[in-house]
Amino acid sequence: MAIPLPVRIQAAASQLAFWLPTPVRRVVAGRPKRIDGQDLALDAQLLLRLQKIARAELVHGSVEQSRALLDVGRHLVSGKPIEPVSVREVAVPTPDGDLPATLYTPVGLPEKSPLLVFFHGGGWVIGTRASHDNAVRFLAKHAGVRVLSIEYRLAPEFPFPAAAEDALAAFEYAVAKASDLGADPARIAVGGDSAGGNLAAVTAQQAVRRGGPVPAFQLLIYPATDFAKRYRSRDLFGEDLFLTDVHMKWFENHYVPSGTDLTDPRLSPLRADDLSGLPPALVVTAGFDPLRDEGEAYAEKLREAGVEVALRRHDDLIHGFINFTGVGTRFREALAETAGALRQGLSKRD
Repeated sequence: MAIPLPVRIQAAASQLAFWLPTPVRRVVAGRPKRIDGQDLALDAQLLLRLQKIARAELVHGSVEQSRALLDVGRHLVSGKPIEPVSVREVAVPTPDGDLPATLYTPVGLPEKSPLLVFFHGGGWVIGTRASHDNAVRFLAKHAGVRVLSIEYRLAPEFPFPAAAEDALAAFEYAVAKASDLGADPARIAVGGDSAGGNLAAVTAQQAVRRGGPVPAFQLLIYPATDFAKRYRSRDLFGEDLFLTDVHMKWFENHYVPSGTDLTDPRLSPLRADDLSGLPPALVVTAGFDPLRDEGEAYAEKLREAGVEVALRRHDDLIHGFINFTGVGTRFREALAETAGALRQGLSKRD
């Protein structure tokens, strides 16, 4: 479907702003921002400034309005589709009906390659496979993996624990149908960003506890891990930095039914009593992100449980950076590093 002309013009203008000389970009972005001993990247600050000028928000109005705004807004920052990557639609069966999914395969990738089962972010309420299309294409191409991107059920139509149930079903499907997907069943990972990072962590835990197939690797990008505690980073970075405290409350109110135990590990994986036996993990956080501290707390708890874990904080970036590959260079650099770590994590070990 063609992008409406006004959006094309806005996208071109946004991308052009990032190619202006550095002194000009600094003037537009404003004075450097420093919080908690960290300096915000100029690319991130400029993006936030352009967002403010356009009066754009991650969440605005009703659920339907917010979903529509995200669908339009993604064209402004994601860039042209990354090629050469082939795509194939897949139906993932679950007890509650089939889930739509997209299989991304870098052109030239051999059979029995690693596979990443990917869950998109969006607070369990907004976001789709389409909103994360270019981020997934980037990971597929630069990590040299197939990616199965899952359209799990969203709240408020399907509140917790629907998304968590879908995520586990999708992983189990990928293992069972590995040959049909062109994947090596021994190298199937789970991953996602934000809400999707939460679902990936929950899936890994549930898989281990069920005693069946276990993911080979976890890619947890600025994951939400604890609904039961308010962390310092939420107070430090809860305003004017893309994901806000108000947004987080809005997502929680739509996803979590009243009366839910907020320490349920299917909701707050950090609250699980035992993290031993989980697969190796890469936890990626952003310095200027309300979710920073709970993501890093989860990495530390994994480490204490004897799990092989690498923690990488991009201290100059904001929440959502994997979706901003079409503007500037800093966001793409961070995602390229993540892809490299994913490739290494899924490589065959002697």
